[in-house]
Amino acid sequence: MLVGDLILDEPNPDSFFDPARATLRKADLLVGHVEVPHTRRGNVVTSDIPAPPSDPDNLAALKRAGFQVVTLAGNHIFDAGPQGIEDTIATLHQLGIATTGAGMSRAEARAPAIVACRGLRVGILSYNCVGPKESWAGERKAGCAYVHIITHYELDHATPGGPPRIYTFAEPETTEAMLADVEKLRQEVDVLIVALHKGIGHIPAALAMYERPLAKSVIDAGADIVIGHHAHILRGIETYKDRPIYHGLGNFVTVTRALNVEANPSPERLGWARRRRELFGFEPDPAYPTYPFHPEARNAMIAVCEITSQGARKAGFIPCWVNPAGQPEVCGNDEHGRAVASYVEQITRKAALNAQFKWEQDWVRFL
Repeated sequence: MLVGDLILDEPNPDSFFDPARATLRKADLLVGHVEVPHTRRGNVVTSDIPAPPSDPDNLAALKRAGFQVVTLAGNHIFDAGPQGIEDTIATLHQLGIATTGAGMSRAEARAPAIVACRGLRVGILSYNCVGPKESWAGERKAGCAYVHIITHYELDHATPGGPPRIYTFAEPETTEAMLADVEKLRQEVDVLIVALHKGIGHIPAALAMYERPLAKSVIDAGADIVIGHHAHILRGIETYKDRPIYHGLGNFVTVTRALNVEANPSPERLGWARRRRELFGFEPDPAYPTYPFHPEARNAMIAVCEITSQGARKAGFIPCWVNPAGQPEVCGNDEHGRAVASYVEQITRKAALNAQFKWEQDWVRFL
């Protein structure tokens, strides 16, 4: 099982997993993405809106929920500097949770997590496809593994001031480095999962131009399963060469008050609130005080893949719904679950992706 973004920035983090705990504990392998650093030291080092670091003790909730692996390559993991990365990884390793995607150097950040699962060797790699650049690891600099995405704006000269057409491309050198990692790991494991922190945040259904080609190139290099996160809202699903691509797993337990201007009316927070209205057209719902995300981000999922030495034999998802307390609740094949499944089908069609969905007991299968 695989889930999207995890932010544990509230007291009693275990409580947020409680509605889904029984389902999560059934997984032979459970993977999620830790979005923010967990440290009691370090300074803010990002030019973006920083995510405040969480208490390292909160990470123990992941162990108790059943997580064996977490990915770390994302836009906020360096927000507290090298100490934030060092402490996050050290705490996770002390808990027995494997990590990939961040480290004290580029080599450490690109190193895979390899775990045993029912006699199979499963390898996981993690790459950040968004900024800020200061989060990227260097030869002797802490940070995350990354693929540099280039953006080009083509102006409409017939209509000055009109919106440009936007082109995005994966820069060749960092893409080739990632694909070399995939090809190398392919020789060492039975099943290979690649996580890409990618996409456009908070906008329903949208995929940037680079996302599908990049995900497919990862499968061409040897990946069995590709997952995406970062957008804080679900994305559609496709299959390529009989392998699943989850373009965005959205949020899972993602609880924070960091974006609420009431808690911190700083110029940066107020500026972000204005941009959120202008760019994404929503205000956080006061009924969701710890979940300041797009209303459609209440739709959530747990990705489910049945794997063999030949890769994913079956793939699908368990529909979930985030309640006002910020807890993802597992939905069965009932009215609520069917509404979430219908939403996933809708955004899949809107993005012109090819997954075909059918219910199989209490989960939705597409492969």
